[in-house]
Amino acid sequence: MFFDQNETMRADRLVSLVLLLRQRGRMTADELASELEVSARTVLRDIEALSTAGVPVYAERGRHGGFSLLPGFRTELTGLNHDEALALLTAGSGRGEKVFGLSTALASAMRKVVDALPEGHRASLDDAAKRFLVEPETDLLSRRLVTEDVASGVMGVVRHAVLTGHKLRFHYAAPDKEPRWHTVDPIGLVTVRDRTYLLAAKSGEDRTYRLTRMLTAEELPELADRPAQVDLDRIWAERSAQFLSENHIPVLVRVKPARREELLSTARAVRAEEPEADGWVRLDVTFEDLRHAVWAIWQLDMAAEVLAPESLRAALRDRAEALAATYGTRQPRAE
Repeated sequence: MFFDQNETMRADRLVSLVLLLRQRGRMTADELASELEVSARTVLRDIEALSTAGVPVYAERGRHGGFSLLPGFRTELTGLNHDEALALLTAGSGRGEKVFGLSTALASAMRKVVDALPEGHRASLDDAAKRFLVEPETDLLSRRLVTEDVASGVMGVVRHAVLTGHKLRFHYAAPDKEPRWHTVDPIGLVTVRDRTYLLAAKSGEDRTYRLTRMLTAEELPELADRPAQVDLDRIWAERSAQFLSENHIPVLVRVKPARREELLSTARAVRAEEPEADGWVRLDVTFEDLRHAVWAIWQLDMAAEVLAPESLRAALRDRAEALAATYGTRQPRAE
């Protein structure tokens, strides 16, 4: 099995190497190694294997040398229509390429997509894909979007255990707790706003783990105890509802539409939303605790009004009164 998997991986790499040379022309061994995420020595062995198989790869010596294909050489790949190719190229241009640790596979797929296009469509599709921007690193207000990195090797192990249906063991660092080992039955992976979660069962109980908190992971030989069919949408909705009901403060608030996104960016989660007759938006959101809620609502000034709970209204009122007392009558001290 291990041998077959290695052979499949090498075959995919050889196809990617040919496509890189077709689409970019002359490339050095180091450039190819960087693209394929292997060593330069591996690239040289692959070049030799391609030449032996009859693929017309030739080397050019000198300062600006490298490897090239004979002009006109073309691999046989299934074609795509214009919209299918544009959809794939656009999807591959965003930050989603890192989802589930499949960036290398996506890059290889994109090369195959481009190579499968008719000659006359390549330039127009390349220009079209550049006119769509998916998930830039900052929003319209230049706030940088925070991404979380999964420990090296963890993503691949977890993904493989999910797909093969084997039990998974990992060292997990929950907030404010010492890292512990967990052995679980993996059910599926869900990515939300660049955060990836493992949905699993532990001793028959539902569990959800964030991959960025896994320090190491290993796939076990035992088969996982899980149903043959899975509905991740339903499971995620159920676990989200349970999560929102535990250890958070629910807040009912009215907000001006222009400040809605600002509020949502600070809230822990949104449970309900509906427009009001005066143009404002009523939101049922959750925050970590009372302190978090006071800080978030205070940023919105007069653009938001808390309807419940009364404890939050009282905390905001006390803060406003304290601020008014500070600036109401006393003159600033002269320098």
